[in-house]
Amino acid sequence: MSAAPVLRLRGLDVHYGRGRGRRAALRGVDLDLAPGETVGLIGETGSGKSTLARTVLGLVRPTSGTLSLAGEDVTAYGPRQWRALRRRGLVSYVFQDPLRSLDPDLTLGHSLAEPLLLQGLPGKEAAARAREFAPRVHLDADLLDRLPGEVSGGQRQRAVLARALVTEPRLVLLDEPVSALDAAHRVKILDILKDLRAQGVALLFISHDLGSVAGTADRIAVLHHGSLVEDGPAREVVTRPQHPYTKLLLASAPTLRGAGGDRATRARLRAALTA
Repeated sequence: MSAAPVLRLRGLDVHYGRGRGRRAALRGVDLDLAPGETVGLIGETGSGKSTLARTVLGLVRPTSGTLSLAGEDVTAYGPRQWRALRRRGLVSYVFQDPLRSLDPDLTLGHSLAEPLLLQGLPGKEAAARAREFAPRVHLDADLLDRLPGEVSGGQRQRAVLARALVTEPRLVLLDEPVSALDAAHRVKILDILKDLRAQGVALLFISHDLGSVAGTADRIAVLHHGSLVEDGPAREVVTRPQHPYTKLLLASAPTLRGAGGDRATRARLRAALTA
């Protein structure tokens, strides 16, 4: 018997505004994410990726549909219930920009311990656990005494990842976690993410770049204008895309020649999307 999904969305609609200014940010999204599974959520700016992430984190309330986390229906949760759920550490979020997501006046060790302090752990115990946890993301414990501005970009991103994981969440949302890193640091972070799968952590890897998740994700889900237009095994989506928008993303992806696919192919696919 397969494990119950850590994340389950059914018919999820999110609308912003009222009256004539009302617009749909998400339309009827169905998505499951199992323990130890990595799903790449792909789409251009404005496709609905951020809205979906904010909804899963309880920062946006669905207009209709249902949202379940670890079998718990949280669709109608209010702010107080969401705060309690987040403090339990069930869901964590990794921001795109590690420098902006870390307090510049706090050491890395203090930032790592902060989620544990919010859970009620005593200060010394939280600090000790943070120091023990750092090596799991290949972060030297000696760096925990430094400020974010005193370490490299790759080390900051590992600190952000450690902070998201120190509460041992069931689900981690990652917003473009490697886009600001050079190739060497990108490989290290992706290797850490692969290790998390073996530990049963579910990952929702949010990106506009299909290529950055193709080698990491088990499945790829493609958002276009708020609708999930394709969802399947990563290899199949990359090698046999079904929707014109997915084909357009693949045609626009950087190639070994350094160009973004064939211009004529991109034009033909864009025409198919607007037909």
